[in-house]
Amino acid sequence: MFGRKKQSGDDDRRGHYDEYARDDEYDEADYREAEYEQPRYEPDQGRRGYDDAPAGGGPRSGPYDYEDVADLVGNVADQRLDLGSVILPVPPGGQLQVEMTPDGTPQAVHLATQHGRLTVAAYAAPKSPGQWRSVAADLADSLRADGAQVSIQNGPWGRELHAVTEGADLRFIGIDGYRWMLRLVAAGPSGAADEGQPLVNAARSILTETIVRRGDEPLPVREPLPVVLPQELADQLIAAHQQQMQAQQEALAAQAAAAQAHATGQFPVVPPEQQGPRRGAEGSAMQQLRRN
Repeated sequence: MFGRKKQSGDDDRRGHYDEYARDDEYDEADYREAEYEQPRYEPDQGRRGYDDAPAGGGPRSGPYDYEDVADLVGNVADQRLDLGSVILPVPPGGQLQVEMTPDGTPQAVHLATQHGRLTVAAYAAPKSPGQWRSVAADLADSLRADGAQVSIQNGPWGRELHAVTEGADLRFIGIDGYRWMLRLVAAGPSGAADEGQPLVNAARSILTETIVRRGDEPLPVREPLPVVLPQELADQLIAAHQQQMQAQQEALAAQAAAAQAHATGQFPVVPPEQQGPRRGAEGSAMQQLRRN
Protein backbone atom coordinates (compact mmCIF):
# COMPACT_ATOMS: atom_id res chain seq x y z
CA MET A 1 0.00 0.00 0.00
CA PHE A 2 2.67 2.47 1.04
CA GLY A 3 6.37 2.63 0.38
CA ARG A 4 8.22 2.59 3.70
CA LYS A 5 10.20 5.74 4.48
CA LYS A 6 13.81 5.16 5.45
CA GLN A 7 14.36 6.09 9.06
CA SER A 8 17.19 5.66 11.49
CA GLY A 9 16.64 2.95 14.07
CA ASP A 10 14.30 0.88 11.86
CA ASP A 11 15.84 -2.34 13.14
CA ASP A 12 14.68 -1.38 16.62
CA ARG A 13 11.08 -0.51 15.68
CA ARG A 14 9.50 -3.50 17.33
CA GLY A 15 7.48 -3.97 20.47
CA HIS A 16 5.82 -6.51 22.65
CA TYR A 17 2.55 -7.21 24.30
CA ASP A 18 2.46 -9.61 27.22
CA GLU A 19 -1.21 -9.87 28.02
CA TYR A 20 -4.11 -11.35 26.12
CA ALA A 21 -7.86 -11.10 26.32
CA ARG A 22 -9.95 -14.14 25.48
CA ASP A 23 -12.70 -13.94 22.90
CA ASP A 24 -14.11 -17.46 22.91
CA GLU A 25 -17.76 -16.95 22.08
CA TYR A 26 -19.11 -16.06 18.65
CA ASP A 27 -22.31 -14.12 19.34
CA GLU A 28 -23.19 -10.89 17.53
CA ALA A 29 -26.46 -10.16 19.34
CA ASP A 30 -25.03 -7.87 22.03
CA TYR A 31 -23.31 -5.31 19.82
CA ARG A 32 -24.55 -2.14 18.17
CA GLU A 33 -23.97 -2.13 14.44
CA ALA A 34 -23.26 0.44 11.77
CA GLU A 35 -22.83 -0.72 8.18
CA TYR A 36 -19.88 0.37 6.07
CA GLU A 37 -19.52 -0.64 2.45
CA GLN A 38 -16.23 0.60 1.04
CA PRO A 39 -14.39 0.05 -2.24
CA ARG A 40 -11.56 -2.44 -2.25
CA TYR A 41 -8.13 -0.86 -2.32
CA GLU A 42 -5.26 -2.81 -3.80
CA PRO A 43 -2.05 -1.94 -1.94
CA ASP A 44 1.31 -1.24 -3.48
CA GLN A 45 4.04 -3.62 -2.45
CA GLY A 46 5.53 -1.70 0.47
CA ARG A 47 7.57 -3.95 2.76
CA ARG A 48 8.70 -4.06 6.35
CA GLY A 49 10.35 -6.70 8.52
CA TYR A 50 9.25 -8.53 11.67
CA ASP A 51 10.75 -11.01 14.06
CA ASP A 52 9.07 -14.10 12.63
CA ALA A 53 9.67 -14.91 8.98
CA PRO A 54 6.59 -15.10 6.75
CA ALA A 55 5.32 -18.45 5.56
CA GLY A 56 7.31 -19.55 2.52
CA GLY A 57 9.76 -16.68 2.92
CA GLY A 58 7.69 -14.40 0.67
CA PRO A 59 7.36 -10.63 0.95
CA ARG A 60 4.41 -8.81 2.51
CA SER A 61 3.06 -5.33 3.03
CA GLY A 62 1.59 -3.77 6.25
CA PRO A 63 0.57 -3.30 9.00
CA TYR A 64 2.18 0.13 9.05
CA ASP A 65 3.32 2.51 11.72
CA TYR A 66 1.49 5.81 11.31
CA GLU A 67 4.72 7.76 11.62
CA ASP A 68 6.07 5.96 8.55
CA VAL A 69 3.11 6.73 6.29
CA ALA A 70 1.55 9.88 7.77
CA ASP A 71 2.10 11.91 4.60
CA LEU A 72 0.35 9.25 2.48
CA VAL A 73 -2.68 8.46 4.63
CA GLY A 74 -4.74 11.22 3.05
CA ASN A 75 -4.59 9.46 -0.30
CA VAL A 76 -6.68 6.56 1.01
CA ALA A 77 -8.64 8.27 3.79
CA ASP A 78 -11.98 7.69 2.05
CA GLN A 79 -11.24 3.97 1.88
CA ARG A 80 -10.37 3.50 5.54
CA LEU A 81 -12.14 3.58 8.89
CA ASP A 82 -10.24 5.77 11.33
CA LEU A 83 -10.67 4.53 14.90
CA GLY A 84 -7.94 6.62 16.45
CA SER A 85 -5.36 4.02 17.40
CA VAL A 86 -5.99 1.93 14.28
CA ILE A 87 -6.91 2.89 10.74
CA LEU A 88 -8.23 -0.11 8.86
CA PRO A 89 -10.16 -1.13 5.76
CA VAL A 90 -13.63 -2.63 6.01
CA PRO A 91 -14.50 -5.57 3.72
CA PRO A 92 -17.31 -4.93 1.20
CA GLY A 93 -20.61 -5.48 2.99
CA GLY A 94 -18.88 -5.54 6.38
CA GLN A 95 -20.55 -4.16 9.48
CA LEU A 96 -18.86 -2.30 12.27
CA GLN A 97 -19.95 -3.53 15.70
CA VAL A 98 -19.07 -1.42 18.73
CA GLU A 99 -19.03 -2.95 22.20
CA MET A 100 -19.83 -0.31 24.81
CA THR A 101 -19.06 -0.05 28.52
CA PRO A 102 -21.97 0.70 30.90
CA ASP A 103 -21.07 4.40 30.81
CA GLY A 104 -21.24 4.49 27.02
CA THR A 105 -17.50 4.42 26.26
CA PRO A 106 -16.33 2.31 23.28
CA GLN A 107 -14.64 -0.79 24.63
CA ALA A 108 -14.03 -2.94 21.55
CA VAL A 109 -14.67 -2.72 17.84
CA HIS A 110 -15.52 -5.72 15.67
CA LEU A 111 -15.97 -6.20 11.94
CA ALA A 112 -18.82 -8.58 11.15
CA THR A 113 -18.65 -10.39 7.82
CA GLN A 114 -20.78 -13.10 6.28
CA HIS A 115 -18.12 -15.63 7.33
CA GLY A 116 -17.53 -14.52 10.93
CA ARG A 117 -16.27 -11.71 13.11
CA LEU A 118 -12.90 -9.96 13.10
CA THR A 119 -11.61 -8.02 16.08
CA VAL A 120 -8.60 -5.74 15.61
CA ALA A 121 -6.96 -4.06 18.60
CA ALA A 122 -3.67 -2.31 19.30
CA TYR A 123 -1.80 -2.21 22.60
CA ALA A 124 1.02 -0.18 24.09
CA ALA A 125 4.36 -1.95 24.29
CA PRO A 126 8.04 -1.23 24.92
CA LYS A 127 10.68 -1.50 22.22
CA SER A 128 11.86 -4.99 23.17
CA PRO A 129 10.83 -7.49 20.47
CA GLY A 130 9.43 -10.99 20.39
CA GLN A 131 6.67 -10.88 22.94
CA TRP A 132 3.91 -12.24 20.68
CA ARG A 133 5.69 -15.57 20.84
CA SER A 134 5.37 -15.76 24.64
CA VAL A 135 1.86 -14.31 24.60
CA ALA A 136 0.73 -16.95 22.12
CA ALA A 137 2.22 -19.68 24.32
CA ASP A 138 0.41 -18.38 27.41
CA LEU A 139 -2.83 -18.04 25.51
CA ALA A 140 -2.52 -21.58 24.17
CA ASP A 141 -2.05 -22.93 27.70
CA SER A 142 -5.11 -21.04 28.94
CA LEU A 143 -7.30 -22.22 26.09
CA ARG A 144 -6.21 -25.82 26.53
CA ALA A 145 -6.97 -25.59 30.24
CA ASP A 146 -10.52 -24.60 29.26
CA GLY A 147 -10.86 -27.65 27.02
CA ALA A 148 -10.09 -26.08 23.64
CA GLN A 149 -8.20 -27.87 20.88
CA VAL A 150 -5.23 -25.61 20.12
CA SER A 151 -2.51 -25.68 17.47
CA ILE A 152 0.29 -23.33 16.47
CA GLN A 153 0.34 -22.59 12.75
CA ASN A 154 2.60 -20.50 10.53
CA GLY A 155 1.21 -17.48 8.71
CA PRO A 156 2.45 -14.43 6.81
CA TRP A 157 3.72 -12.79 10.03
CA GLY A 158 4.93 -15.96 11.69
CA ARG A 159 3.07 -17.98 14.29
CA GLU A 160 -0.70 -17.89 14.51
CA LEU A 161 -2.86 -19.57 17.11
CA HIS A 162 -5.77 -21.75 15.98
CA ALA A 163 -8.32 -22.87 18.58
CA VAL A 164 -11.52 -24.88 18.46
CA THR A 165 -13.73 -24.01 21.43
CA GLU A 166 -17.26 -24.88 22.41
CA GLY A 167 -18.55 -21.46 21.34
CA ALA A 168 -16.51 -20.79 18.20
CA ASP A 169 -13.45 -21.54 16.12
CA LEU A 170 -10.76 -18.90 16.64
CA ARG A 171 -7.57 -17.72 15.00
CA PHE A 172 -5.27 -15.27 16.80
CA ILE A 173 -2.76 -13.28 14.75
CA GLY A 174 -0.26 -11.08 16.57
CA ILE A 175 2.27 -8.63 15.13
CA ASP A 176 4.99 -6.75 17.01
CA GLY A 177 5.52 -3.14 15.96
CA TYR A 178 7.40 -0.16 17.31
CA ARG A 179 6.07 0.40 20.86
CA TRP A 180 2.82 -1.32 19.90
CA MET A 181 1.41 -4.72 19.26
CA LEU A 182 -1.45 -5.37 16.89
CA ARG A 183 -3.71 -8.36 17.47
CA LEU A 184 -6.51 -9.71 15.35
CA VAL A 185 -8.97 -12.36 16.51
CA ALA A 186 -11.03 -14.14 13.85
CA ALA A 187 -14.08 -15.91 15.30
CA GLY A 188 -16.64 -17.94 13.42
CA PRO A 189 -18.58 -21.19 13.23
CA SER A 190 -16.94 -24.59 12.93
CA GLY A 191 -14.21 -24.62 10.28
CA ALA A 192 -14.31 -20.85 9.64
CA ALA A 193 -10.86 -20.25 11.20
CA ASP A 194 -9.13 -23.00 9.22
CA GLU A 195 -6.28 -22.19 6.85
CA GLY A 196 -7.52 -21.02 3.45
CA GLN A 197 -11.04 -20.16 4.59
CA PRO A 198 -12.59 -16.81 3.54
CA LEU A 199 -12.59 -15.49 7.13
CA VAL A 200 -8.84 -16.10 7.50
CA ASN A 201 -8.11 -14.61 4.09
CA ALA A 202 -10.12 -11.51 5.01
CA ALA A 203 -8.26 -11.22 8.33
CA ARG A 204 -4.85 -11.24 6.68
CA SER A 205 -5.98 -8.87 3.95
CA ILE A 206 -7.14 -6.37 6.56
CA LEU A 207 -3.84 -6.59 8.45
CA THR A 208 -1.79 -5.88 5.33
CA GLU A 209 -3.62 -2.55 5.01
CA THR A 210 -3.95 -1.56 8.68
CA ILE A 211 -2.17 1.47 10.14
CA VAL A 212 -1.38 1.76 13.86
CA ARG A 213 -1.32 5.24 15.41
CA ARG A 214 0.63 4.71 18.63
CA GLY A 215 1.10 8.34 19.66
CA ASP A 216 3.90 9.71 21.83
CA GLU A 217 2.24 9.58 25.24
CA PRO A 218 3.72 7.11 27.74
CA LEU A 219 1.38 4.23 28.48
CA PRO A 220 1.73 1.11 30.62
CA VAL A 221 2.66 -2.05 28.77
CA ARG A 222 -0.46 -4.04 27.80
CA GLU A 223 -2.63 -0.91 27.91
CA PRO A 224 -5.13 -0.97 25.01
CA LEU A 225 -4.64 2.02 22.75
CA PRO A 226 -7.80 4.16 22.85
CA VAL A 227 -10.60 3.68 20.35
CA VAL A 228 -11.98 6.94 18.95
CA LEU A 229 -15.11 6.59 16.83
CA PRO A 230 -15.92 8.80 13.84
CA GLN A 231 -18.09 11.68 15.06
CA GLU A 232 -21.22 10.69 13.13
CA LEU A 233 -21.09 7.13 14.40
CA ALA A 234 -20.28 8.29 17.92
CA ASP A 235 -23.34 10.55 17.93
CA GLN A 236 -25.55 7.68 16.76
CA LEU A 237 -24.24 5.33 19.44
CA ILE A 238 -24.56 7.94 22.17
CA ALA A 239 -28.18 8.59 21.18
CA ALA A 240 -28.94 4.88 21.08
CA HIS A 241 -27.24 4.36 24.45
CA GLN A 242 -29.25 7.18 25.99
CA GLN A 243 -32.49 5.74 24.62
CA GLN A 244 -31.59 2.34 26.02
CA MET A 245 -30.79 3.78 29.44
CA GLN A 246 -34.06 5.77 29.45
CA ALA A 247 -36.03 2.66 28.52
CA GLN A 248 -34.34 0.73 31.32
CA GLN A 249 -35.11 3.48 33.83
CA GLU A 250 -38.76 3.59 32.75
CA ALA A 251 -39.01 -0.19 33.06
CA LEU A 252 -37.48 -0.10 36.54
CA ALA A 253 -39.88 2.68 37.57
CA ALA A 254 -42.83 0.66 36.31
CA GLN A 255 -41.65 -2.39 38.21
CA ALA A 256 -41.24 -0.34 41.39
CA ALA A 257 -44.74 1.14 41.02
CA ALA A 258 -46.24 -2.30 40.47
CA ALA A 259 -44.45 -3.69 43.51
CA GLN A 260 -45.63 -0.81 45.67
CA ALA A 261 -49.22 -1.22 44.46
CA HIS A 262 -49.12 -4.93 45.21
CA ALA A 263 -47.74 -4.27 48.69
CA THR A 264 -50.26 -1.56 49.60
CA GLY A 265 -53.26 -2.77 47.64
CA GLN A 266 -53.59 0.70 46.10
CA PHE A 267 -53.61 0.40 42.37
CA PRO A 268 -53.53 3.42 40.07
CA VAL A 269 -56.86 4.63 38.71
CA VAL A 270 -57.21 4.12 34.99
CA PRO A 271 -58.45 7.33 33.27
CA PRO A 272 -61.71 6.97 31.31
CA GLU A 273 -59.95 7.38 27.97
CA GLN A 274 -57.79 4.33 28.76
CA GLN A 275 -60.78 2.14 29.65
CA GLY A 276 -62.61 -0.16 27.26
CA PRO A 277 -65.28 0.90 24.73
CA ARG A 278 -68.18 2.80 26.29
CA ARG A 279 -71.65 1.30 26.23
CA GLY A 280 -74.59 3.33 25.00
CA ALA A 281 -78.34 2.69 24.84
CA GLU A 282 -77.77 0.36 21.92
CA GLY A 283 -74.97 -1.59 23.60
CA SER A 284 -71.21 -1.23 23.27
CA ALA A 285 -69.58 0.38 20.25
CA MET A 286 -68.30 -3.02 19.07
CA GLN A 287 -71.80 -4.53 19.40
CA GLN A 288 -73.27 -1.68 17.38
CA LEU A 289 -70.65 -2.20 14.63
CA ARG A 290 -71.46 -5.91 14.47
CA ARG A 291 -75.18 -5.14 14.06
CA ASN A 292 -74.35 -2.70 11.25
